[in-house]
Parts: sequence; structure tokens; C-alpha cells
Amino acid sequence: MLKYRFYLSFTGCFCCFLGMLMAQTHPAPDSGTHWGITYEIFVQAFADSNEDGIGDLPGLRARLDYLQELGVEALWLMPIHPSPSYHKYDVLDYYGIHPDYGSMQDFREMLQAAHSRGMKVIIDLVLNHTSDQHPWFQQARQGPDNPYRDYYVWSDNDEKMKKDPPWHWHSLKDEAGNPLPGEKYYGFFWHGMPDLNMDCEPLRQELVNIGTFWLKEVGVDGFRLDAAKFIYGERYPQKNHAWWTYFRQEMQKVKPDVYLVGEVWDGPEVIAPYLQGLHACFNFHLSELIRKTVKKGKNEFGLLWEYQRIDSLYKSVTPYAQDATFLTNHDQNRIGSELKGSINRLKMAAAILLTLPGSPYLYYGEELGMQGRKPDEYIREPFLWTRKQHHAPQSRWIEPRYSTPQAVHPLDEQQQDSHSLYHHYRKLIQLRKQSPVLQHGTLQPALCNMKGVLAFYRIYKGQKWLIIHNLKGRRQHIELPRFTGNVLFFSRKPRLHAGNKLQLASFSTVICNVKL
Repeated sequence: MLKYRFYLSFTGCFCCFLGMLMAQTHPAPDSGTHWGITYEIFVQAFADSNEDGIGDLPGLRARLDYLQELGVEALWLMPIHPSPSYHKYDVLDYYGIHPDYGSMQDFREMLQAAHSRGMKVIIDLVLNHTSDQHPWFQQARQGPDNPYRDYYVWSDNDEKMKKDPPWHWHSLKDEAGNPLPGEKYYGFFWHGMPDLNMDCEPLRQELVNIGTFWLKEVGVDGFRLDAAKFIYGERYPQKNHAWWTYFRQEMQKVKPDVYLVGEVWDGPEVIAPYLQGLHACFNFHLSELIRKTVKKGKNEFGLLWEYQRIDSLYKSVTPYAQDATFLTNHDQNRIGSELKGSINRLKMAAAILLTLPGSPYLYYGEELGMQGRKPDEYIREPFLWTRKQHHAPQSRWIEPRYSTPQAVHPLDEQQQDSHSLYHHYRKLIQLRKQSPVLQHGTLQPALCNMKGVLAFYRIYKGQKWLIIHNLKGRRQHIELPRFTGNVLFFSRKPRLHAGNKLQLASFSTVICNVKL
């Protein structure tokens, strides 16, 4: 077996005892608003309460104890508004609840139950576009003189429309589906989602009113903002930044501690200016690097140095910038399929995510290893509560292709197995929640000449932790200089040999504190 030297920047006596970190209270971060571990939920796929096969809000409320036990600190609900589509990103009524999910009273009861358990709740707010069946658009299509016409983007100027791909501009159609003459409307995603015109002042005020309603009248804690970089289009980034700064200011008048996280699916350089207005944005680049590192079993993609670069870039915009980290979401192939169902690699991906800085987001079912590949319906399959597929709380909104009981162990089975992926997530989440170092600490790469090992420090207020991930499916030996510290966590038990040689089990994580 190969032996490598691990270069660390301290000396002293190496003392080791194995044990778990005891629970402790943790202080608030030095500045900004801390946002904990968030769980993304597609409501209709999560938990059914009334045997109709569709996940709903009462079903979610009944399963909050499960999420609390897992360690979840906040919920992100994908769109809950009335909509003609299954995914509900084309809204019909911003003030309503989709009838499949229940009533506004059901939502309020779910929200109160979540808050009573210390969980915050954010909802998907889709402000870039509406459904083409929305009453606003139905009015706007009546003609140029209609007062709602300016709520949307229209043009009959060929030169203007040539600046965009032709599939972004759409003709109105008659009842038979034939194109009508006259102005076309802009819809970036497709003709069923006409884009809103943010230069229209009455519309801007209406969108503020919508946000105010959900924060003040209903009581949600914030919003996940869909398609944030398309508000004015990709060609007008400064106008996009200005809109989100305005929207944040207006929301903070209503709820000073409101939380806004944006979907800006792009590189860090594009994302950074959005943090002038948004509290956080999803780190798609880091997500890709984590997946690559775990897939290849090699620390050769610059994950740690890229994180430092991104963090420095974001902090140059605002010292309070937060990083929304994740593995995959509802628009991507599930991590379970990306890693071909390998429980060891899934455990490694979870360990990396939950030991890096940032505010981690989990996509429902990741803690079970749920699988799924596009088209989108099949990355949004029902949560696997049990092998009994035809009774509540099991959702049956779609027949699963990937996350079947034959491919993925359901929750009730994993709860009985202390070595399951579920328990791995639960232990790591509890460790993170109990540790100010993992929640708020800075990151410093540890110099290591082993491509199969990812190692770094987390440092916070006089504490320094060394985190070592063995990315390989074989045991590896590293040579440690002598230092004083404790082993706080391990996913698989390491062995300390003479000469300070540490044997790492395959696909394992070890966390040590280092006495400064």
C-alpha cells in the first residue's frame, strides 16, 4: 500500500481519543444573517394526506417531525400557487394555493407547525414570468390599449427582435392555434410563460404587494427567486442587479430579517453583482466541482482553491454575502444517479457538502440516495417512505422510473440500519448544527500531495479543525506530524499506527480539532 506524507503547519504532541462532539450552544455569526440547512421540497412528490396520490400541505405538516429529526433548519417549497402545469413555475394566481395542495388555511397551519419546531420556510416566487393563462395576460392580449398590456414585453420591431433568438418571441394565436398578426410577446422559456415587463411601474408595485402579502399577511421567512438573471434578460445585467436591490429594500421594510436566495445559473463572476441585492445565490460552479471530485475520486479539480476564490469575489461585493451550496436540485439529474447509486460515494458527497462553508441545501430524498434522470418529471419522483406504494403518505403523482423500492431503500428501512445513508446524513447534520466552526468558520486548504485525499481546515474564533476525506475506494496511509488534538468525528474508524501514520478507511471522513 502506498504511503504519503501530509504536510501540516504545526508541531507538538499528537494525542488522539475517539468520540463524538457533544451538543453545545453556538453563538450568532459575527455579521449578517445565518441561514441553516435547508431542505428543498416538491410538495406533490413529498407526502400525501388524503389518499388521492398527490403530496399536499397537510401531508407535509404531518411529516415535519421527520425533518426535524433529520436536522433540517429551513424548508424551501417549490411553487405552491395555482398553475396549469405539474411543476407550477407558470403562475395563475400569486395570492393563492394550488387546490391539489390544499387551502390557504392548510398552508398557515403547516407554517405555524414548522415555526413551532424552529424551522423557517421560504417559498418559490416566480417573478420573471407568468402563465399565458394568467388573468393579467388574458387582459393584455386584448390589445395595445388594455391597461395590462404594459405588464408584458411586446414588439413588432424586427430589428429589436433580431437581437434575441427567434424562439423567444411569440405570436398570439386564435382558438384554432393559428398565429395572429400584430405585436409579438417575449417569453424566454416558452410561449406558455410570457415574461413580465419590469419597466412597468404598476407591475413593479404589484410584485412588491405580492411579496408583502406573503411576508406580512401569511408569515413566510423569505423567497427563493426563480430565474433571477432573466428579469430584464441576460443582456441587461445592471438592470437586473438594480431590480433585486430595489426588491430587497422593499421587502426589508416589511420584514427586516427577510431572506432572499436567487437562482442565477451561471459562473461566480456573473453571480457576484447579484449579491448587492440578494442575500445568497446558489453556487452551481462549486456543486459541479464536488460532483466531479467524488465521481473521479481525485482532488484534481481545484475545489478548495476555487471555493476560496469565489468567497473572496463575493466578499468584495459585500462582507455579508452568503453562499448557497448544494449537490443537485430539481433541474438536474439527481446525485444518486450521477454517482450510479454508490452509497459510499453518496456518503462522501454529503460529507464534503456538510463540512464546507456555506448554507447547505438538500434536495428532498438525497438523504435516501434517490435517483433520477431527465426529463424533469423523473428527477422529481415521489419520496420513498415505505415499500407500500399505494397508501399515504406515499405520493403517487407519477410512476417512478428510477426511485423505486427495488433501486433505493425506503426511509423506514434506512431508519433501522445504523450504517445507512440516512443515518450518515443525520450524524453529519447534527455535527454541523452543534459546531460554530463548521457553520461559520473560514476555509484553509491543507497542503497534501495525495490526489485521492481532500483535506482542509475550518477556523473560527480560536478553534481550528482539520477535515480529511479519503476519496478512494481503498485504504490510504497519511503521515501526520505530531500535534495535540482530538478526533471529533469519523464515518469509518481510522487507525493510528506508530510514527503518527494514520490509516484512512476507504471512502471515509475524519475530523480532528487542532489545539492552537
